Amino acid sequence: MSEDDLRSPIGSSFESFLEEEGILDEVDELAIKKVIAWQMEQNIAERGMSKSEFADAMKTSRTQVNRLLDPVNTSISMHTLCRAAAVFGKSLRIEFVDREEKHIAA
Repeated sequence: MSEDDLRSPIGSSFESFLEEEGILDEVDELAIKKVIAWQMEQNIAERGMSKSEFADAMKTSRTQVNRLLDPVNTSISMHTLCRAAAVFGKSLRIEFVDREEKHIAA
C-alpha cells in the first residue's frame, strides 16, 4: 500500500454518514446554536457582565438568558437574538448558503 493510499479517505464523508442516518439537519442546527451560544458567552465575558446584568440589558429574565446560552436549546426567536446582538453593539447576520458551499468552507 502506498503512502497516497494511506492518506486517501475510505468510505463516505462524515456529512454523508449523518445524512444517511437522517440526522444531518439536526446536527447542523445544534452546531450553529453552539457557535451562537459560545459567541454570546465570549461577548458577555469581554464586557465583564454577569448573566443577571446581561438579562437586565436585554430587558428579559435570567431564565431566558440561560435558555439563550444553552448550546442545545435551538428554540430561540429571531427577536431575542437581535436584542442580544444589540446589547453587544452588534447586528445579527443570517444567510442562506448552498450545502456544497457550506461544507466546503467548513
